[in-house]
Amino acid sequence: MTVLAINGSPRKKRNTATLLTKALEGAAAQGAETELVHLYGLDYKGCVSCFACKTRGGKSYGTCGFNDGLTPILKKIADADALIIGSPIYFGSVTGETRSFLERLLFPYLTYTVNYASLAPKRIATAFIYTMNLTEEQSKEYGYEYLFNSHERYLQLIFGQQAESLCSFDTYQFDDYSKVLMESYDPAKKAQRREEVFPQDCQRAYELGARLAGKGNK
Repeated sequence: MTVLAINGSPRKKRNTATLLTKALEGAAAQGAETELVHLYGLDYKGCVSCFACKTRGGKSYGTCGFNDGLTPILKKIADADALIIGSPIYFGSVTGETRSFLERLLFPYLTYTVNYASLAPKRIATAFIYTMNLTEEQSKEYGYEYLFNSHERYLQLIFGQQAESLCSFDTYQFDDYSKVLMESYDPAKKAQRREEVFPQDCQRAYELGARLAGKGNK
């Protein structure tokens, strides 16, 4: 039983990475082997539209034919039993590296058939963890739910199981807010939320990882 977590944040020890680590701890508690991958440590591109993955009879049919730093990670995902993707929200979407990763992960498995289908080698449990500076109310006002639902829909289409989403809102971004121009936010309130709410988010991430490991064991 293997659970793989993908960190799409440029920070390797902050909010997104922390929640992914907690999710993997939950999975490990269920007996899973776990690994955390940092996308910003890899040298890769998004889809280059070569269509090698769609060429009938081609050696890369159903898999990404472009070889770079992401290639071994895609192979690991193909063998995994569960996948957790994490990203902060930048300008209403996931980070650029996360988007490029999703293109390379999902497009090769998607068939251009009527009603579409998937060439993924097996069904796996999936989830997305999001972190953001906005409050939950602001995320709804700005239409973020469309993004969350879209990712769930594509993950389910490709990997065959209902995907989960976990959001950590109004996150604490800096250890010292006095060093940055952040007049829109109250550092004291941010710090208080970090102490009171973020531990709850970590617990939810732990439970998510345990659930996914349980699904993968079935």
